[in-house]
Amino acid sequence: MSRKYIIAGNWKMNKTPEEGEELASEIASIVSKDATVEVVVCPAFVALERVSQAIESSALRLGAQNLYPKTSGAFTGEVSPEMLRAVFAKYVILGHSERREYFHESDAFINEKVKFSLENLLKPILCIGETLEQREAGETLDVVKTQLLGGLDGVDASGMSNLVIAYEPVWAIGTGKTATPEMAQDVHGAIRSLLKEAYGDAVAEKTRVIYGGSMKPSNADDLLAQPDIDGGLIGGASLDSKSFCDLIESARKLS
Repeated sequence: MSRKYIIAGNWKMNKTPEEGEELASEIASIVSKDATVEVVVCPAFVALERVSQAIESSALRLGAQNLYPKTSGAFTGEVSPEMLRAVFAKYVILGHSERREYFHESDAFINEKVKFSLENLLKPILCIGETLEQREAGETLDVVKTQLLGGLDGVDASGMSNLVIAYEPVWAIGTGKTATPEMAQDVHGAIRSLLKEAYGDAVAEKTRVIYGGSMKPSNADDLLAQPDIDGGLIGGASLDSKSFCDLIESARKLS
């Protein structure tokens, strides 16, 4: 495939700085300088610096789990793009379903973050996806379209070259449930069609759309073999170096 696979680990609120450094070192020792697959680790804010140091001589990239769309100021508890770049972060996860649900983040606010990230030389991983209720009501494609176009409002074609879309069916996150490869491909294909309508064929074909719903070593081969699935945003399996590296190997075999 012409698009390079990306496997990104979202550690969520797990791993102390010391534990994160250890996990990152284990992954880095296996991945080394092999860049066949782009590999990103996204620890909690407090672990970013130590993880950054642990991976600096490897091909791993560092990502953050969130940011606030301001350069600085009286925003207690928030982190700016400049702070993330200072520890050599390259990516940032935005619009994750947990941010939408627990912190009531709207498409408009997520869009603000996406644009501010791009302006500040960070690559957003924009998360979109439906709840179980929305899927059962037949609303999946409507929800995905609203979140995708809302999150990308005002982002031009050049911005799209530095952005990744993550489809994460909310009902499959951390539940052990997974969309079948065919179900996932249907939505990924629809996302690429929406990107073609908005940006044209060339941009749509270059944009990576990854899957974020309980991908693990036992189902990765079948998911990654789908024509419009370009990698994974990995939760639970990213907290174990062997499981995470098995996922990287699955992508590497298909590259």
